[in-house]
Amino acid sequence: MELPETKLPLTENALIVLAKRYLKRDEKGNPVETPEEMFRRVARTIAAADLIYNPQADIKETEEKFYQLMTSLSFLPNSPTLMNAGRELGQLSACFVLPVEDSLVSIFETLKYTALIHQSGGGTGFSFSRLRPKGDIVRSTHGVSSGPVSFMLVYDAATEAIKQGGTRRGANMGILRIDHPDIEEFITVKRDLTKLTNFNISVAITDDFMKALKNKESFALINPRNGKVVRQVSAEELFDLLVENAWFRGDPGVIFIDTINAKNPTPHLGQIEATNPCGEQPLLPFESCNLGSINLSLFVKDNFVDWDKLKETVHLAVHFLDNVIDVNRFPIPQIEEMTKKTRKIGLGVMGFADMLIKLGIPYNSDKAIDIAEEIMAFITRESVKKSAELARVRGNFPAYKRSIWNSPDTPFMRNATTTTIAPTGSISIIAGCSSGIEPLFAVAYTRRVLDGTELKELHPLFLQALKEKGFSAEKIKEILNKTLRQGSIQKVEEIPEDLKRLFVTAFDITPEEHLKIQAAFQRHVHNAVSKTINFPESATKEDVRKVYMLAYELGLKGVTVYRYGSRPRQVLELKREGMTPRPRPKVTRGFTRRISTGCGHLYVTVNWDDKGLCEVFATMGKAGGCASCQIEAVSRLISLALRSGVAPESIIKQLAGIRCPSPTWEEGRPILSCPDAIAKVLAEAINYEIKPDEERNFGPCPDCGGPLEVESGCLLCRSCGFSKCD
Repeated sequence: MELPETKLPLTENALIVLAKRYLKRDEKGNPVETPEEMFRRVARTIAAADLIYNPQADIKETEEKFYQLMTSLSFLPNSPTLMNAGRELGQLSACFVLPVEDSLVSIFETLKYTALIHQSGGGTGFSFSRLRPKGDIVRSTHGVSSGPVSFMLVYDAATEAIKQGGTRRGANMGILRIDHPDIEEFITVKRDLTKLTNFNISVAITDDFMKALKNKESFALINPRNGKVVRQVSAEELFDLLVENAWFRGDPGVIFIDTINAKNPTPHLGQIEATNPCGEQPLLPFESCNLGSINLSLFVKDNFVDWDKLKETVHLAVHFLDNVIDVNRFPIPQIEEMTKKTRKIGLGVMGFADMLIKLGIPYNSDKAIDIAEEIMAFITRESVKKSAELARVRGNFPAYKRSIWNSPDTPFMRNATTTTIAPTGSISIIAGCSSGIEPLFAVAYTRRVLDGTELKELHPLFLQALKEKGFSAEKIKEILNKTLRQGSIQKVEEIPEDLKRLFVTAFDITPEEHLKIQAAFQRHVHNAVSKTINFPESATKEDVRKVYMLAYELGLKGVTVYRYGSRPRQVLELKREGMTPRPRPKVTRGFTRRISTGCGHLYVTVNWDDKGLCEVFATMGKAGGCASCQIEAVSRLISLALRSGVAPESIIKQLAGIRCPSPTWEEGRPILSCPDAIAKVLAEAINYEIKPDEERNFGPCPDCGGPLEVESGCLLCRSCGFSKCD
């Protein structure tokens, strides 16, 4: 693939992402438009909405303003707008919520709508809380219900079969209320890594539950079909189950549903039950939302925030996003009707960590919290002013009269909401800035370029700081290698303390410090905030519990946690008997597992005798060749080691993560090579959870093989822009 030519200040990574996912392409997959032409296409399409309200409007002037807004990288709309504006598909929204009622017709009607939305490039959120619990009677068939989780698995399988618009993958949010009788099954379903791979899941926690938890009381689980109490459970034990699984797998997250509905701008239209896939956009059934983000890293001038420039950008961005609603081609009529009733938009930010660095403010400091509040309060205040200004000309949003906005203080309001903090995986790569309000993921990283070469790079602001400190090129190279090896600069002795304090990464920051930044933004955001609360490998369940409790106390609408590294292990302990291998037994018992690799199907057999694991052998589906010889050699050595008393987990650690030129993907996880596949089967045999060799390695990107990161609960590749739910 050739990279497009451009005169814009775009990095090579940005050009790769644009070429693979955003620019028009020919039948061979090569780009047939430049980045400039893409931005022009989008600006022209969105500006045309002005004619709806003023047939004499100078849309050329508006188009030029929108074009400059985007090409300066000061603001970018959500991915579907960049991909689809001015093209045949024309679907511009990223976020949708669909209703799931307690009938087979509704369940599968919604599934049909989901397929259409995924095909058009959107993500979907659902509450399954209205579905009757497993085992409940179904009068029409004289049978029993299979429960919400069974239907979530159906939705997951359908999502797997659809690739969104050829450019984005299906992403879902599944939500179940804490008082649903199937809540324990829901909480634990993703302990199995092969299930719900296309879902983020969250528990909708109520104020009543938090009260019962605080008072250590029992809590009623209620059948949504008839409102009757099915059973009473200990609120503490249920919460402990939730905490344990979040600690163990990172799922489920939590949303505080009563906190969300307390800020519901249109309660007369219904209660909010669900959010979009990353949790930052609570929506009513059939609502959608159009998002965009301001690149804060470009608003620092002479070590101060350029408030005048930020105000101008906010006003223009609100104009842009309101226009998106009018030119959008919605996937189904119900979504168009509901979206235009409330006209919700979600203006957010990216590049916050870069802004702090330019201001000389550490991310984990009180000053960072202050600037977060000041920035977001300003953006929300100015966005409301612009929305009111538009309403004077275009009219209030149709549901205004009975909304929370209807007051003498706000006689005009064009949009029921104006601000959201979304994850900005792909668009932050295009903008060349840090993602959303997240801290830096890494100060040093390895980037894979198109020819497969891997380049070691330092964050450009850190590189600049080192040069300003007088570090030589040789010393900088040495620091780069140490930083890549350690994953952080905090233990690199040569780096001055002031730089260590400033250039902190996600895992240098405590969970409480993450949470305080999220809370600072949430206090000034109409919708919600997408952010990952990172935990070190050593974090305990109690640490997770404290964060959930603090999130509720701080008034957050939801929280997602992710603990790195080791997870609970149930390892088969074997007594070492020296290094002389015991003889191979005449009779063994075991299993054979087929696993897909980049070279084809590999059949791995693991056998036990009465003393423990004794043998592993593997064969490739296609016989012969060098690969088969190597696989046989690896198998023999593993078997020899096992019968010599070497712990199987030690063998797994040596083989896991070995990468060949043809990695692949199976059941939602990367298979990097044949040795890596054998390690994974051996791990299954002893119920061992494989820890990545490096904390920040989440396996290879399925598109380009580059390293994956986790951001706001989503996998993201910064080499090519792959994202499961951006």
